[in-house]
Amino acid sequence: MVNGTKSTMLGELSEDDDDNPFKILVATILSQRTRDETSSRAADRLFSIYNSPTSLAEADKETIQEVIRPVGFYKVKASRIKEVSRIILEKFNGNVPSNLEDLLSLPSVGRKTANCVLVYGFGKPAIPVDTHVHRVFNRLGVVNTKTPDETELDLKNTISQELWSDLNEYVIRFGKTICKPIGPRCGVCTLNNSCKTYSKRINSKN
Repeated sequence: MVNGTKSTMLGELSEDDDDNPFKILVATILSQRTRDETSSRAADRLFSIYNSPTSLAEADKETIQEVIRPVGFYKVKASRIKEVSRIILEKFNGNVPSNLEDLLSLPSVGRKTANCVLVYGFGKPAIPVDTHVHRVFNRLGVVNTKTPDETELDLKNTISQELWSDLNEYVIRFGKTICKPIGPRCGVCTLNNSCKTYSKRINSKN
């Protein structure tokens, strides 16, 4: 993965906790529609009390809700986390599955979440596509897609597999600091010469 300090909550968690797949899975569910900073604090609180599928499956749902309350849809997420923990215990012998198909069978686990678990929890090559990754590669013109799932599939056909695992860290950092959703900093971007969106913008002024 990326050398040096990780820029995402999952990157930091994987460094701090020796790539614990269960914590990566739960943290990713917490992060859905929630800012990294808020998700990270909620995950820290949750894991300080419950740090295994068994403890979360047996936990009181209302207590989990209170612990993770700052995250969006915290009531739904508390229920899903309990349910996911139970399924992991009953169907997968307490171990988070390490393949895409089984991960996608879990509640609240879509392709982005599953790929995050593969990359950050198991060190396997995959491309998690969030809003930053989807936006940046479409702006650059590397892909021309409508959904993150389409972006993932196109990127897999475009980018060498040896680069997949690092992609999320680099592009999220780039998307947060340079290629922002609103007010992208095109003036300081080093990818201007190869950016389809920037080229159109310049040509429209001429």
